[in-house]
Amino acid sequence: MLGIASENQNQACYMLQALATAARHCRICEPALPLPPNPIFKVEPGVRILLISQAPGRIAHESGTPYLDPSGVRLRDWLGVDKATFYDTPYFGILPMGFCYPGKAKTGDLPPRPECAPQWHAPLLRMMPEVQLRIYIGQYAQRYYLGKRRARNLTETVRGYEGYLPEEWPLPHPSPLNNRWRSRNPWFEETVIPRLQEKVQQIIG
Repeated sequence: MLGIASENQNQACYMLQALATAARHCRICEPALPLPPNPIFKVEPGVRILLISQAPGRIAHESGTPYLDPSGVRLRDWLGVDKATFYDTPYFGILPMGFCYPGKAKTGDLPPRPECAPQWHAPLLRMMPEVQLRIYIGQYAQRYYLGKRRARNLTETVRGYEGYLPEEWPLPHPSPLNNRWRSRNPWFEETVIPRLQEKVQQIIG
C-alpha cells in the first residue's frame, strides 16, 4: 500500500510540474503586454496556504521571484513568517490573477490580464489538494473568487473575514500605495492580522 501511495504521489507531482511548465510557456496575452511574457507563480503539491494575488510587478518580472519588494516585506509581516518559510518550504503557494507583469498605470500597475485565471487557475488548483486556506489579496482576486459573496467594497469584505473562514481569507493589497487605507483602518492590523497569524501557525505548525 505504501508503494502505491508513493507512486500516486509521484504521478501527481509529475502532472503538476507538466502543467506548471505549460503555464510558464503561456503566450495567451502576449500582444497586450508591455514586455515579453514571463509568467511568475509558485505551485507545489504540498501547498497548504495559497496566496491568490494580483499580478507580478516590475521587480518580480525582472527577478523572476514574486514579492521581493516592500509589498512582500509587509505581506510576510502580516502572515508572521520569514523569507525562508515563505520561499523555501512547500507551505505557501502563489497564484496571481495575471501571471505576467501587465504594465504601469498612473498610480501603481495596470490590472492583471483577464486571460490568465480562466485558463490556468482551476487545473492548477486541482493539482494542489493539500490547500487549507486561500488568501485573496486585493479586489481582483476577491471579485473573481468571492463574487456575490463580497461585501459592498473591499474594506467591508476584509472586515467581514470571519464569514469566509475556515478556507478563505480576504486581504487588502500590501502595496505602499495602500498606506492611506491602513492609516484609516487601524482595526485591520490591530484585530485582523493577529487572527491571520494565528491561523497561519495552526496550518503550518
